[in-house]
Amino acid sequence: MAQDDDPTRNSAPDLQILGDQITLQPRSYVETRRHDEPLMHNMARFRSEPLQFLREVSLYVSGTGWRAYDNVIGQPIFFTGFSEQMKNAVVSAPLLQTRISHLADKRLEIEEKEGWLNKDDKDFVTKKAHRRAIIESGIQEVAEKMTNDMICKFESKTFIRGAYYLVTQLLTRAYHQGIHVSSEEVLRLRKVAEMAEKNKQSIIFLPSHRSHVDYVSMQLICYRLGLALPVVVAGDNLNFPVVGSFLQHAGAMWIRRSFGNDTLYTTLVQTYIDTLLQGGYNFECFIEGGRSRTGKLLSPKFGILSFILDSLLSNRVKDAIICPVSCQYDKVIETEGYVTELLGVPKKKENLADFLSGGSSVLSLRLGRVDVRFHEPWSLRQYIDEQLTKLTKSPGTLRLDVKSPESAAIKQKLLRTMGYKVLSDINDVSVVMPTALIGTVLLTLRGRGVGRSELMRRIEWLIGRVRAKKGGRVAHFGNAPLSDVVGRGLDVLGKDLVGVVQGLAEPTYYAVDRFQLSFYRNMTIHLFISEALVSASIYCRVKLGGGPAHQDISYNTLRDQVLFLSSLFRGEFIFPGEGLAVNLEKTLVGLEEDRVLDLKRDEQGSILSIGLADEERAAGRENYDFYCFLIWPFIESSWLAAVSLMGLTPPVGQRDDIWIEVAKAQKTAQLLGKTLYHQGDLSYFEAVNKETLKNSYQRFEEEGIIHVVKSKDSKVPPRLRIASDWMPSRDSTKAGVLQPSGKLWNFIERIASSRREGKNRRDGATVSGRVLRLTDQLGAKLFEETTSPESKADTKLSDDETTNVKKAVMAERRRRRLEGRAHL
Repeated sequence: MAQDDDPTRNSAPDLQILGDQITLQPRSYVETRRHDEPLMHNMARFRSEPLQFLREVSLYVSGTGWRAYDNVIGQPIFFTGFSEQMKNAVVSAPLLQTRISHLADKRLEIEEKEGWLNKDDKDFVTKKAHRRAIIESGIQEVAEKMTNDMICKFESKTFIRGAYYLVTQLLTRAYHQGIHVSSEEVLRLRKVAEMAEKNKQSIIFLPSHRSHVDYVSMQLICYRLGLALPVVVAGDNLNFPVVGSFLQHAGAMWIRRSFGNDTLYTTLVQTYIDTLLQGGYNFECFIEGGRSRTGKLLSPKFGILSFILDSLLSNRVKDAIICPVSCQYDKVIETEGYVTELLGVPKKKENLADFLSGGSSVLSLRLGRVDVRFHEPWSLRQYIDEQLTKLTKSPGTLRLDVKSPESAAIKQKLLRTMGYKVLSDINDVSVVMPTALIGTVLLTLRGRGVGRSELMRRIEWLIGRVRAKKGGRVAHFGNAPLSDVVGRGLDVLGKDLVGVVQGLAEPTYYAVDRFQLSFYRNMTIHLFISEALVSASIYCRVKLGGGPAHQDISYNTLRDQVLFLSSLFRGEFIFPGEGLAVNLEKTLVGLEEDRVLDLKRDEQGSILSIGLADEERAAGRENYDFYCFLIWPFIESSWLAAVSLMGLTPPVGQRDDIWIEVAKAQKTAQLLGKTLYHQGDLSYFEAVNKETLKNSYQRFEEEGIIHVVKSKDSKVPPRLRIASDWMPSRDSTKAGVLQPSGKLWNFIERIASSRREGKNRRDGATVSGRVLRLTDQLGAKLFEETTSPESKADTKLSDDETTNVKKAVMAERRRRRLEGRAHL
């Protein structure tokens, strides 16, 4: 791309944080690739120059210059007694004390009913008061221990100085090009931090989450730039010996992965968050909950977000500053493990041995750089006030601190809109790394491989498309030769992901591990999701073949299919907020300007029909295919999930009130997908990934296609069955063969209309024959295992569970009516 066409040419320079050094790098700078990084040389000096090495360490421990971490912007942290002060503030908070008193009352009621306390006793009042004091003391003791285990312990500056040095050296051994941030964003963040310190307000960092390196990078950046370190919400699965204590003293607060019905623990978490926000301490949690195993942003998780929102809605906290953060990588350390998990292998519990062996294995890697971008921070109080004005006619009289169906509904809407706004903000500041460009191009081309010149041409085209999008950013390499950019990305991805065939007319590259490479492709899909949905919707006509006129699609038909796919992927992607009609119009006009589509209009300018442009046909449909290839794996996965539901039809002679464990149903869907892939009826192996299938099942539950019951007993796993009005039928004259008809089958066919053609592309009988038989066989086996005497699964619901399912179904229907959103 010509320099004059590069919109980032005159933008603010990046800062590269590499060990002790902060280097200013203009957007057009590309580091020359060297075999011997200076950092590697410095790290090796422990053997050759031990005295010099120890001198460097002493600079950190003693706190020389910026390393002292004395004049930080934010509230005072890292002093002796910080933990005790925080613990006392939490356990003495009125909210927690009220909960302790309430729990003591409930316990006393039980003891009175069971006869432990006799109301006729003349000393009843005295004994009851004495018993209350004992119960409250016991609960208080439990609360104090929970608090001590939970809170982060900013106790020692000597510790954090040494920790910074240690972690920096380890991280930059793996990510040898350091951490990159925008100088403009950093200066803005420092100004916001100074104002927040003055007002005693917390900055709540909400980063994307693809790797454990995310929170490490955030702490390093804050330390190096002189900002108060945030308290980071972390799952207690990482709280194992040695490492757990280290992380807790560096900023981690430990929470359980599930709170269950433990009201004391829930109140304790709320109280600790209140205390942090009241004190103006910086805070960090991951909006997606866990790490994304697929490369794209996950749907927001509302657990910690609801605590933060409750702090402000109850007026226990006046205001806080929200700062969405994007963390991007040339290469993510954990992707190989992610693939294993997505294919159904259970995740191993974290432990010290794996941590040490895993850590040592990455120290010799050269994974490029970490890129961290900060969205413009915004006031949470101001956002809440703006939303309440939209959601209710009289926000001033609304009492959100009082429990009621109205306040609960408004809180839920606030949470949803806030969660998706944060995700949208993260997408807006995300940069596309060279490895994501390469992965995207390799997985959106037809054929086995691509020559080097064609690879670079398509990458150049993709760079242009990214930069043309609102908020689209590409990692800086402005004036560098494209060959250097491609070479750098290929080096980082390595031969295990991208192979090269030498000895041909030109080097030819191909995807070795398409599943793992899809992680990097998914880092770009949010930029083109609208184009992808439109292209896949048009494909239902294109796949029929015939002349260009025969492949045109009417506007109304296209709109209906785009609406269907948008609703289907509501939990997968973040869509523009202008609404379907406006977004569809913008997308079609954009594709028309790019000469991908040709739009036919009436005299008033309204779009009548859409077809592929002549220029696009002449170019071999390469740009249109690009958009289709982005979304096809997800369409395939949704189709697979829907087909697997056919197997949940009770076999002939089996009771129709059997409930199947959700995890087993999804595992069977994976097995079905793997079989179909190897038999040629599934085009994408990544379609069998556990996360996308799980998201599809979640959407099916939301739409009432399946009912899911979750027991109060944590030992009883969630169970499901098909809703009666979606239940497929069997042919009574053919030994109960599943029929390719009915509401569910029509739904499957609707998804399949936008699915990529396979080896049996014109043979609809294949799906209704072989695929359906295989699905039924696997389903019959699942029912057999569930109802066998050896099975411990609860196949029937209790009366309470039946009532809860009915209530949940009614509540979901009411929610859909209130939201007025399209449904499947």
